[in-house]
Amino acid sequence: MKLSNEQLKSIYFGALWFEETEDGYLQAFQYTKSQMEYFKGAFEFWYDRCFATTAKTLEFTTSATQVSFSYKFIWKGSEDSVELWINNAPTKIEYVKDMGDEGKVSFDLPEGAKNVIIYLPSDATLLVKDFEINDTYTPAKKGEKVLWIGDSITQGYGPLRSAHTYVSVANRMLNYDIINQGIGGYIYDKNTMVPMEGYRPDKIIIAMGTNQFWSEDMKAVEDYYISLKEVYGDTPVLCVSPIWRGDCPDKYDVFVNFCENVKKIAAQYPNVTVVDGFTMVPHLPEYYIDNLHPNVIGAELYGRNLVDMIRQTGF
Repeated sequence: MKLSNEQLKSIYFGALWFEETEDGYLQAFQYTKSQMEYFKGAFEFWYDRCFATTAKTLEFTTSATQVSFSYKFIWKGSEDSVELWINNAPTKIEYVKDMGDEGKVSFDLPEGAKNVIIYLPSDATLLVKDFEINDTYTPAKKGEKVLWIGDSITQGYGPLRSAHTYVSVANRMLNYDIINQGIGGYIYDKNTMVPMEGYRPDKIIIAMGTNQFWSEDMKAVEDYYISLKEVYGDTPVLCVSPIWRGDCPDKYDVFVNFCENVKKIAAQYPNVTVVDGFTMVPHLPEYYIDNLHPNVIGAELYGRNLVDMIRQTGF
């Protein structure tokens, strides 16, 4: 059976809202229109990436043996992947570098009932239509609504595998119903902290700061947490300070000092749990693609270590 775009929305996770294009594709957004308008005027790098299919998935239970859908790329950053996972195991990977700008993806599935996750690219904008499945399906059941906020590491640059960003790794273990507002180059900017009509997360995870550690003062971070409090009140927040980076040894002491100050500012708020980012990924270049962004192994460890910390702290 072929799903209408309205039916497709029921198995499409990670979207704040949807829009259908003139040629019938379903486009999913994780930012409000006002946030995207701000990005457009503030920084083109942010604006390009705010449309990406970051942490978006198609998830369902079915006994079907085949699924397919038509796709179209309207923007590409890094070339990661479209991935099929069945019962929490990778089954098929389509790399963006091998996919045309427009086409069709088909996946054969094993016999019997199974849980299916299709990961869409983290650092590209992929539109979907004409989703077909040869049996009935049930949308996945999700847990707490969690808003992730961060920079390129949270968006998913580095692993070059959409299913192996640290957010995807963590979410497979925690089954959150997520909106991922990670975006390449992101900083603590109070102008992006605005109410999202119709959406109220149960929890918020914030992991950024590495793009502004050379700031002369901490005012941007302080202002951000003030705005966060105004918008979300006492909603539980997890602050992950910047993870280790080995690409700026001459400024390492400045970086460490900035990370300590981020933790101090966040810890002033009773609803904020602070996690030391330096404990998330080993301080070795082998775990990074460029000594800044974790590679597929580093991101896997980041996701698992973060889940351990979430469980230990009771967040």
